[in-house]
Amino acid sequence: MTSDNREEFLNFIAAKAERPRHQLADHPFVPLNDLPETTLADKTPAELFALAKENSEAEHVTFKTAATADLPSVLDQMITDKTAQSLLLPTDERIAAYGLTDWAAQVAPRPTYWDPAGSRTENIQRAQDADLAIGCVEFLCAESGTITVATTPGQGRSFHFLPKHYVALVPQSRIVPRSRQAMDWYDTELKAGRLHTSNINFITGPSNSGDIEMVLVVGVHGPIDMTYVVLTDK
Repeated sequence: MTSDNREEFLNFIAAKAERPRHQLADHPFVPLNDLPETTLADKTPAELFALAKENSEAEHVTFKTAATADLPSVLDQMITDKTAQSLLLPTDERIAAYGLTDWAAQVAPRPTYWDPAGSRTENIQRAQDADLAIGCVEFLCAESGTITVATTPGQGRSFHFLPKHYVALVPQSRIVPRSRQAMDWYDTELKAGRLHTSNINFITGPSNSGDIEMVLVVGVHGPIDMTYVVLTDK
């Protein structure tokens, strides 16, 4: 549907439904309450951190903290623990901001990168082949243990869902009460033209699946496991 045929389309739907078109000017949206803004709004940063840790671990996430100076050694240990033979990194300026440029140049296994100039097929294959992917995300929502990340040329959609193991790097200053605060930020960035994205991913730990006997299986599709590394000095 384009702006050219929007009115025609909505009039067609209204006619088929045999009901008049709703006019926002005559019936403006009035929220019933302000819970989206006020829930957890009274929590201190320390309280939000504790809540984020509790709720992330409840979603089968490994929750770690690190100062940026210690991040290379933390990631090295993760590569060893996961026996990763292939590593995928984003083409993202935050890798440099988190002090990982030199680490990425010498780490083993030698990393491959999501290539903004590469084809869709090539990048999907890189993600599918990766034992471990380390991504840069925008927010961690304390209420649910959910990370949020916009799709960008340097981190496509498959980057977060196809590797065997997935690590999300998130600054502690980006722990927010809930999804409302994250979406307010995305809305501002999109309207200001600072963010260009085809979608925004809300990811709450590795995938869970329960069969008819209510047996929980974690990591049944997508990454087997997920780790959040909260950067305590960012």
